[in-house]
Amino acid sequence: MDFNEKTATKAVLDSFSSIKNDRLKFVMNSIVTHLHEVIKEVEPTDEEWLQAIMFLTNTGQKCDDRRQEFILLSDVLGISMLVDSINNRKSKNETETTVLGPFHTTSPKVNMGDNIANNVNGEKCIVSGKVVDINNNPIAKATIEVWQSGPDGLYDVQKEGHTVDLRGTMSSLENGSYFFRTVKPQYYPIPIDGPVGKVLNSLERHPFRPAHIHFMVKAEGYENLVTHVFIEGDKYLESDTVFAVKKSLIRKLEQGNDPENGEKCFYLNFDIVMEKII
Repeated sequence: MDFNEKTATKAVLDSFSSIKNDRLKFVMNSIVTHLHEVIKEVEPTDEEWLQAIMFLTNTGQKCDDRRQEFILLSDVLGISMLVDSINNRKSKNETETTVLGPFHTTSPKVNMGDNIANNVNGEKCIVSGKVVDINNNPIAKATIEVWQSGPDGLYDVQKEGHTVDLRGTMSSLENGSYFFRTVKPQYYPIPIDGPVGKVLNSLERHPFRPAHIHFMVKAEGYENLVTHVFIEGDKYLESDTVFAVKKSLIRKLEQGNDPENGEKCFYLNFDIVMEKII
């Protein structure tokens, strides 16, 4: 076959004819077909295509054991949330999912009511709620892992010589309840010192995420849940740079006092509804 712009796509697809894995064959056919269509529509110059290749190269080079630039790229293009939505369609009142994010790492076990903000100063906040099924029956001994950034907008793993902070893993009580102490979450920018930051800048987009706390909840007999709780009134709720905000996950901060010491603090309630494994 004479390889040219009219025959190129068919030539590549024909080369996949011997693939025995049907799923792999379907995926590769789709990727090549759509990528070729983009190239035909955009008609990039040789220089532009080299720039694209170098961008992907630089993205990979920015990845290390503390940072995943490709996840960040997937996030800001809305791909992470699209994949998440496709794989986590809800049929009833189960808590909706969001992206894992690039800064998840193993969290230390903490006791109920512990303060996970050990090395940061900020406005105190008590987070509480219940883990239940769709009929509001409590789920005991659910594993609840939480993590968040500090008032400076950084996660612990982003800091040189970091100590584990603003992370914790606990278990729900017999009545499904949980609570922990922390600091009030703040909006923050995603890292912009790499290739993804340059993309946002070139697209004239801001890098900010609204205030939130990450949750990963697991319970026997239920689907694993990865989600966030967002703060009502945050200025970036309508323009989260990774498109992860869902209205059902927004909660209001209430003001009160910590019953342990009487100090002023915020209260944030977040009940979690788990989806049964079918």
